[in-house]
Amino acid sequence: MARILALVLGLAIVAFTVKFALERAVGSDPATLSAPKQQLDSVRERAKELGAEMQRNADRADIAREK
Repeated sequence: MARILALVLGLAIVAFTVKFALERAVGSDPATLSAPKQQLDSVRERAKELGAEMQRNADRADIAREK
């Protein structure tokens, strides 16, 4: 049981070390990692706005055609 626990802890330490080294090598900090997510969120929001605008225009065209 102690060997399994030591193996799991050892693997966790190695994984953390590799993660830390890769993040440092890339030079990324958490603030810059969230920038792409913010851009994607703004694009999604704008796409929803455009979709709603297009639907309103289509509805207006249908109403104008009926008259």
